[in-house]
Amino acid sequence: MTMRRPDVVPDPTLPARVTIYEVGARDGLQNEKVAIPTEIKAEFIRRLAATGLETIEVTSFVNPTWVPQLADAAELLAELGQDGVGPRRPVLVPNERGLDRALAAKVEAIAIFGSATETFAQKNLGRSVAESVEMFRPVVTRARDHGLWVRAYVSMCFGDPWEGPVPIAQVVDACASLMDLGADELSLGDTIGVATPGQVVALLDALAERGLARERTAVHFHDTYGQALSNTMTALRHGITTVDSSAGGLGGCPYAKSATGNLATEDLIWALEGAGIDTGVDLEALVATSAWMAEQLGRPAPSAVVRALAGA
Repeated sequence: MTMRRPDVVPDPTLPARVTIYEVGARDGLQNEKVAIPTEIKAEFIRRLAATGLETIEVTSFVNPTWVPQLADAAELLAELGQDGVGPRRPVLVPNERGLDRALAAKVEAIAIFGSATETFAQKNLGRSVAESVEMFRPVVTRARDHGLWVRAYVSMCFGDPWEGPVPIAQVVDACASLMDLGADELSLGDTIGVATPGQVVALLDALAERGLARERTAVHFHDTYGQALSNTMTALRHGITTVDSSAGGLGGCPYAKSATGNLATEDLIWALEGAGIDTGVDLEALVATSAWMAEQLGRPAPSAVVRALAGA
Protein backbone atom coordinates (compact mmCIF):
# COMPACT_ATOMS: atom_id res chain seq x y z
CA MET A 1 0.00 0.00 0.00
CA THR A 2 1.29 3.47 -0.91
CA MET A 3 0.83 6.18 1.68
CA ARG A 4 -0.82 9.18 0.03
CA ARG A 5 -0.05 11.50 2.95
CA PRO A 6 2.75 11.64 5.52
CA ASP A 7 2.00 10.82 9.13
CA VAL A 8 1.85 14.17 10.93
CA VAL A 9 4.16 14.77 13.88
CA PRO A 10 4.31 18.51 14.65
CA ASP A 11 7.80 19.97 14.85
CA PRO A 12 7.92 23.04 17.14
CA THR A 13 11.34 24.05 15.77
CA LEU A 14 9.76 24.95 12.41
CA PRO A 15 7.59 27.96 11.50
CA ALA A 16 3.81 27.52 11.67
CA ARG A 17 3.37 28.50 8.01
CA VAL A 18 5.73 28.49 5.04
CA THR A 19 5.29 30.53 1.87
CA ILE A 20 6.19 28.63 -1.29
CA TYR A 21 7.56 30.72 -4.15
CA GLU A 22 6.91 28.49 -7.14
CA VAL A 23 9.56 28.79 -9.88
CA GLY A 24 8.62 25.84 -12.10
CA ALA A 25 7.10 27.86 -14.91
CA ARG A 26 10.19 30.07 -15.29
CA ASP A 27 13.31 28.56 -13.70
CA GLY A 28 11.93 25.07 -14.19
CA LEU A 29 11.37 25.40 -17.93
CA GLN A 30 14.07 27.86 -19.01
CA ASN A 31 16.66 25.17 -19.70
CA GLU A 32 14.42 22.89 -21.77
CA LYS A 33 15.95 22.37 -25.19
CA VAL A 34 12.71 21.75 -27.12
CA ALA A 35 10.37 24.72 -27.42
CA ILE A 36 7.29 24.30 -25.27
CA PRO A 37 4.12 25.75 -26.80
CA THR A 38 2.86 28.91 -25.13
CA GLU A 39 -0.54 27.37 -24.48
CA ILE A 40 1.09 24.46 -22.60
CA LYS A 41 2.97 26.92 -20.38
CA ALA A 42 -0.25 28.82 -19.74
CA GLU A 43 -2.07 25.63 -18.83
CA PHE A 44 0.78 24.65 -16.51
CA ILE A 45 0.52 27.97 -14.68
CA ARG A 46 -3.26 27.74 -14.38
CA ARG A 47 -2.98 24.20 -13.01
CA LEU A 48 -0.31 25.29 -10.52
CA ALA A 49 -2.53 28.13 -9.32
CA ALA A 50 -5.47 25.73 -8.94
CA THR A 51 -3.45 23.62 -6.46
CA GLY A 52 -3.34 26.54 -4.03
CA LEU A 53 0.11 27.86 -4.91
CA GLU A 54 -0.26 31.60 -4.44
CA THR A 55 3.09 32.90 -5.71
CA ILE A 56 4.12 31.70 -9.16
CA GLU A 57 7.01 33.21 -11.11
CA VAL A 58 5.57 33.23 -14.60
CA THR A 59 8.32 33.98 -17.12
CA SER A 60 11.30 36.20 -17.92
CA PHE A 61 11.76 39.20 -20.19
CA VAL A 62 15.33 38.32 -21.03
CA ASN A 63 16.79 38.64 -24.51
CA PRO A 64 15.43 35.63 -26.46
CA THR A 65 18.94 34.83 -27.71
CA TRP A 66 19.97 34.22 -24.08
CA VAL A 67 17.05 31.99 -23.14
CA PRO A 68 15.11 30.94 -26.26
CA GLN A 69 12.58 28.96 -24.22
CA LEU A 70 11.21 32.19 -22.73
CA ALA A 71 11.06 34.18 -25.96
CA ASP A 72 7.26 34.06 -25.76
CA ALA A 73 7.01 36.00 -22.48
CA ALA A 74 4.67 38.69 -23.82
CA GLU A 75 2.53 36.13 -25.64
CA LEU A 76 2.31 33.98 -22.51
CA LEU A 77 1.11 36.89 -20.38
CA ALA A 78 -1.42 37.82 -23.05
CA GLU A 79 -2.64 34.21 -23.10
CA LEU A 80 -2.95 34.14 -19.29
CA GLY A 81 -4.71 37.49 -19.01
CA GLN A 82 -5.53 38.25 -15.37
CA ASP A 83 -4.14 34.84 -14.36
CA GLY A 84 -0.64 36.05 -15.31
CA VAL A 85 -0.42 39.41 -13.59
CA GLY A 86 -0.71 40.66 -10.05
CA PRO A 87 1.49 41.01 -6.96
CA ARG A 88 1.87 37.21 -6.77
CA ARG A 89 2.90 36.73 -10.41
CA PRO A 90 6.51 38.00 -10.67
CA VAL A 91 8.48 38.01 -13.91
CA LEU A 92 12.26 38.13 -14.20
CA VAL A 93 13.76 41.24 -15.82
CA PRO A 94 17.48 41.66 -16.67
CA ASN A 95 17.60 45.37 -17.45
CA GLU A 96 15.54 48.44 -18.31
CA ARG A 97 14.50 47.02 -21.70
CA GLY A 98 13.11 44.01 -19.90
CA LEU A 99 11.33 46.28 -17.44
CA ASP A 100 9.79 48.25 -20.31
CA ARG A 101 8.35 45.01 -21.71
CA ALA A 102 7.14 43.94 -18.28
CA LEU A 103 5.41 47.27 -17.68
CA ALA A 104 3.79 47.07 -21.10
CA ALA A 105 2.40 43.69 -20.07
CA LYS A 106 0.94 45.25 -16.89
CA VAL A 107 2.91 43.08 -14.46
CA GLU A 108 2.86 44.04 -10.78
CA ALA A 109 5.95 42.21 -9.51
CA ILE A 110 9.43 41.68 -10.91
CA ALA A 111 12.64 39.90 -9.99
CA ILE A 112 16.20 40.95 -10.77
CA PHE A 113 19.13 38.55 -10.67
CA GLY A 114 22.63 39.33 -9.47
CA SER A 115 25.63 37.21 -8.63
CA ALA A 116 27.90 36.71 -5.64
CA THR A 117 30.86 35.94 -7.93
CA GLU A 118 32.58 37.86 -10.69
CA THR A 119 32.85 34.93 -13.09
CA PHE A 120 29.16 34.13 -13.04
CA ALA A 121 28.26 37.82 -13.30
CA GLN A 122 30.28 37.99 -16.50
CA LYS A 123 28.81 34.77 -17.91
CA ASN A 124 25.22 35.51 -16.92
CA LEU A 125 25.05 39.29 -17.28
CA GLY A 126 28.12 40.21 -19.33
CA ARG A 127 29.46 42.58 -16.69
CA SER A 128 31.08 42.72 -13.26
CA VAL A 129 29.17 42.41 -9.99
CA ALA A 130 29.47 46.17 -9.41
CA GLU A 131 28.41 46.96 -12.97
CA SER A 132 25.41 44.68 -12.67
CA VAL A 133 24.28 46.52 -9.53
CA GLU A 134 24.43 49.79 -11.44
CA MET A 135 22.47 48.21 -14.30
CA PHE A 136 19.74 47.22 -11.85
CA ARG A 137 19.62 50.57 -10.03
CA PRO A 138 17.29 52.31 -12.51
CA VAL A 139 15.31 49.09 -12.94
CA VAL A 140 14.46 48.95 -9.24
CA THR A 141 13.87 52.70 -8.97
CA ARG A 142 11.46 52.74 -11.91
CA ALA A 143 9.75 49.56 -10.77
CA ARG A 144 9.14 51.03 -7.33
CA ASP A 145 7.92 54.29 -8.89
CA HIS A 146 5.31 52.21 -10.71
CA GLY A 147 4.30 50.46 -7.49
CA LEU A 148 5.83 47.09 -8.37
CA TRP A 149 7.04 44.56 -5.83
CA VAL A 150 10.71 43.71 -6.39
CA ARG A 151 12.68 40.58 -5.55
CA ALA A 152 16.47 40.30 -5.80
CA TYR A 153 18.02 36.92 -6.62
CA VAL A 154 21.68 36.37 -5.80
CA SER A 155 23.28 33.41 -7.55
CA MET A 156 26.30 31.34 -6.45
CA CYS A 157 25.81 32.04 -2.75
CA PHE A 158 27.41 28.77 -1.63
CA GLY A 159 29.81 27.77 -4.38
CA ASP A 160 30.80 28.59 -7.93
CA PRO A 161 31.89 26.05 -10.60
CA TRP A 162 34.68 28.36 -11.77
CA GLU A 163 35.78 30.02 -8.53
CA GLY A 164 35.06 27.26 -6.02
CA PRO A 165 33.95 28.11 -2.48
CA VAL A 166 32.56 31.63 -2.15
CA PRO A 167 33.56 33.62 0.97
CA ILE A 168 30.54 34.46 3.12
CA ALA A 169 31.55 38.12 3.38
CA GLN A 170 31.54 38.33 -0.42
CA VAL A 171 28.03 36.88 -0.56
CA VAL A 172 26.78 39.28 2.10
CA ASP A 173 28.22 42.25 0.18
CA ALA A 174 26.48 41.13 -3.01
CA CYS A 175 23.17 40.65 -1.19
CA ALA A 176 23.38 43.99 0.58
CA SER A 177 24.22 45.87 -2.61
CA LEU A 178 21.04 44.64 -4.32
CA MET A 179 18.78 45.08 -1.31
CA ASP A 180 20.14 48.60 -0.84
CA LEU A 181 18.65 49.43 -4.25
CA GLY A 182 15.21 49.06 -2.67
CA ALA A 183 14.22 45.45 -3.29
CA ASP A 184 11.50 43.97 -1.13
CA GLU A 185 12.81 40.41 -0.89
CA LEU A 186 16.13 38.62 -1.20
CA SER A 187 16.50 35.08 -2.55
CA LEU A 188 19.70 33.19 -1.76
CA GLY A 189 20.61 30.92 -4.66
CA ASP A 190 22.58 27.72 -4.31
CA THR A 191 22.90 27.62 -8.08
CA ILE A 192 24.99 24.45 -8.35
CA GLY A 193 23.54 22.69 -5.31
CA VAL A 194 26.69 22.37 -3.21
CA ALA A 195 25.51 23.93 0.06
CA THR A 196 25.42 22.07 3.35
CA PRO A 197 23.41 22.96 6.48
CA GLY A 198 26.35 24.50 8.32
CA GLN A 199 26.98 26.88 5.44
CA VAL A 200 23.32 27.84 5.39
CA VAL A 201 23.30 28.80 9.06
CA ALA A 202 26.59 30.69 8.76
CA LEU A 203 25.30 32.75 5.83
CA LEU A 204 21.96 33.51 7.48
CA ASP A 205 23.77 34.65 10.62
CA ALA A 206 26.14 36.84 8.62
CA LEU A 207 23.25 38.41 6.72
CA ALA A 208 21.45 39.14 9.99
CA GLU A 209 24.57 40.83 11.35
CA ARG A 210 24.50 43.04 8.25
CA GLY A 211 20.90 43.97 8.95
CA LEU A 212 19.29 41.81 6.25
CA ALA A 213 16.22 40.46 7.99
CA ARG A 214 15.21 36.82 7.76
CA GLU A 215 11.56 37.77 7.18
CA ARG A 216 12.62 39.41 3.89
CA THR A 217 14.87 36.52 2.85
CA ALA A 218 14.04 33.39 0.85
CA VAL A 219 16.16 30.35 0.03
CA HIS A 220 16.58 28.75 -3.38
CA PHE A 221 18.35 25.39 -3.32
CA HIS A 222 19.21 23.10 -6.22
CA ASP A 223 19.41 19.36 -5.64
CA THR A 224 22.60 18.52 -7.53
CA TYR A 225 24.08 16.70 -4.53
CA GLY A 226 20.76 15.70 -2.95
CA GLN A 227 21.00 18.40 -0.28
CA ALA A 228 18.18 20.79 -1.26
CA LEU A 229 15.55 19.58 1.20
CA SER A 230 18.03 19.20 4.06
CA ASN A 231 19.32 22.72 3.51
CA THR A 232 15.81 24.09 3.27
CA MET A 233 14.69 22.52 6.53
CA THR A 234 17.79 23.94 8.19
CA ALA A 235 16.95 27.41 6.88
CA LEU A 236 13.38 27.07 8.17
CA ARG A 237 14.68 26.16 11.61
CA HIS A 238 16.72 29.35 11.55
CA GLY A 239 13.98 31.83 10.82
CA ILE A 240 13.34 31.59 7.06
CA THR A 241 9.66 31.31 6.06
CA THR A 242 9.80 31.68 2.24
CA VAL A 243 11.15 28.85 0.10
CA ASP A 244 11.68 28.71 -3.67
CA SER A 245 10.79 25.39 -5.23
CA SER A 246 9.82 23.95 -8.58
CA ALA A 247 6.88 21.67 -9.34
CA GLY A 248 8.17 18.24 -10.20
CA GLY A 249 11.76 19.29 -9.46
CA LEU A 250 12.18 20.85 -12.89
CA GLY A 251 14.99 23.25 -13.60
CA GLY A 252 18.61 24.09 -14.09
CA CYS A 253 20.73 27.04 -15.14
CA PRO A 254 21.75 27.59 -18.77
CA TYR A 255 24.95 29.34 -17.66
CA ALA A 256 26.07 26.77 -15.07
CA LYS A 257 26.12 23.31 -16.58
CA SER A 258 26.62 21.60 -13.23
CA ALA A 259 23.31 22.98 -11.94
CA THR A 260 20.55 20.39 -11.94
CA GLY A 261 16.94 20.64 -10.86
CA ASN A 262 15.45 22.79 -8.15
CA LEU A 263 14.04 21.53 -4.90
CA ALA A 264 10.81 19.78 -5.89
CA THR A 265 7.73 21.51 -4.52
CA GLU A 266 6.09 18.14 -3.81
CA ASP A 267 9.08 16.90 -1.81
CA LEU A 268 9.01 20.12 0.22
CA ILE A 269 5.28 19.89 0.87
CA TRP A 270 5.55 16.24 1.97
CA ALA A 271 8.17 17.22 4.56
CA LEU A 272 6.23 20.26 5.72
CA GLU A 273 2.91 18.46 5.98
CA GLY A 274 4.60 15.73 7.99
CA ALA A 275 5.80 18.40 10.42
CA GLY A 276 2.30 19.86 10.74
CA ILE A 277 3.05 22.99 8.71
CA ASP A 278 0.39 24.72 6.65
CA THR A 279 1.30 25.46 3.01
CA GLY A 280 -2.19 25.93 1.60
CA VAL A 281 -1.33 23.61 -1.30
CA ASP A 282 -3.23 20.47 -2.36
CA LEU A 283 -0.44 17.90 -2.69
CA GLU A 284 -2.47 15.42 -4.74
CA ALA A 285 -3.46 18.11 -7.23
CA LEU A 286 0.13 19.28 -7.49
CA VAL A 287 1.41 15.75 -8.10
CA ALA A 288 -1.16 15.38 -10.88
CA THR A 289 -0.05 18.70 -12.39
CA SER A 290 3.63 17.73 -12.34
CA ALA A 291 2.85 14.31 -13.79
CA TRP A 292 0.93 16.05 -16.59
CA MET A 293 3.84 18.40 -17.26
CA ALA A 294 6.25 15.46 -17.30
CA GLU A 295 4.12 13.94 -20.04
CA GLN A 296 4.39 17.15 -22.07
CA LEU A 297 8.18 17.04 -21.68
CA GLY A 298 8.37 13.35 -22.48
CA ARG A 299 10.21 12.22 -19.38
CA PRO A 300 9.53 11.40 -15.70
CA ALA A 301 9.47 14.20 -13.13
CA PRO A 302 12.65 14.35 -10.99
CA SER A 303 10.57 14.71 -7.80
CA ALA A 304 10.70 11.64 -5.57
CA VAL A 305 7.20 12.33 -4.24
CA VAL A 306 5.76 12.66 -7.75
CA ARG A 307 7.35 9.36 -8.74
CA ALA A 308 6.02 7.68 -5.61
CA LEU A 309 2.45 8.99 -5.83
CA ALA A 310 1.90 9.35 -9.58
CA GLY A 311 3.17 5.84 -10.17
CA ALA A 312 1.14 4.29 -7.36
